[in-house]
Amino acid sequence: MQHYKTLTELHLGNHWDAPEHPLFSMIGCLSECKLGNREFTTDCYVIAFKKIKSGIFMYGRAPYDHDNGCLFFAKPRQIIEMKNLEFEEKGYMLLIHEDYLNGHELFKEIEKYSFFDYEVTEALHLSPKEEQIILELHSKIQSEYFNNPDEYSRDIILSHISSILKYAQRYYKRQFIDRAQVTGKTASRFNDALRKYMSEGLPEKNGLPNVAFLADQLFVSPRYLSDLLKQETGKTAMELIHIFMISEAKNLLRLGEKGVAEIAYELGFENASYFTRLFKKQTGMKPLEFRKSQMN
Repeated sequence: MQHYKTLTELHLGNHWDAPEHPLFSMIGCLSECKLGNREFTTDCYVIAFKKIKSGIFMYGRAPYDHDNGCLFFAKPRQIIEMKNLEFEEKGYMLLIHEDYLNGHELFKEIEKYSFFDYEVTEALHLSPKEEQIILELHSKIQSEYFNNPDEYSRDIILSHISSILKYAQRYYKRQFIDRAQVTGKTASRFNDALRKYMSEGLPEKNGLPNVAFLADQLFVSPRYLSDLLKQETGKTAMELIHIFMISEAKNLLRLGEKGVAEIAYELGFENASYFTRLFKKQTGMKPLEFRKSQMN
């Protein structure tokens, strides 16, 4: 797999014109850039907008019909892979080397946008109105990029990029709601996967269920799953795992047949002390205190 440390290397490797700036570039007409059917990594943040010619995109490992544009995001050193996709010619890609953000508030702010950890198949699908807003921001960036740069150019470009990210955050929340209507509540499927994990006796073998394993069962990336659950329930995937496991622990404690250490082991906890700390955090009581309260 090819890794490009600089924008110049990336442009040369893809037979593009040299970038206007060594740390920031814009690529147009992605279908002509021949990004399909290959994978690579860079030291750049990537924001790409594309329209899908076929109207079908593999999204969450399932085909979704969508005639409008889609945005996808990648962070430095994340594998960028696009295969078997047919695009319209209209499109663009912003390449922002991480050093371009040095000294700007976006240097830290960009880390809070979890969609940079999503898979390409979890791209943001835009409505026509949303698409127009994003294209207008792109046009403003383009004007700064190709005009004579001055001391204001970088701040103006980064302010527009910041706006794109804020809009993307808003639009992803809309998409989460739309997806729930199409596929059903993710929280219900998440709990079903947890119950299956328990019924198959996997905690004793593999330990506590983790977000990565459950995300794989639901065919989404871990960050996308956690954000989707947060939108639906107000809690992250890890928080829901803890709630589920403590609920299971309560049932076992009520039965009174097993000791605390035995219950901790059965549920996949590394040790009884970790189990006790989490149980108290969730319930306000230690496991034995809870058992005693149920007996009374």
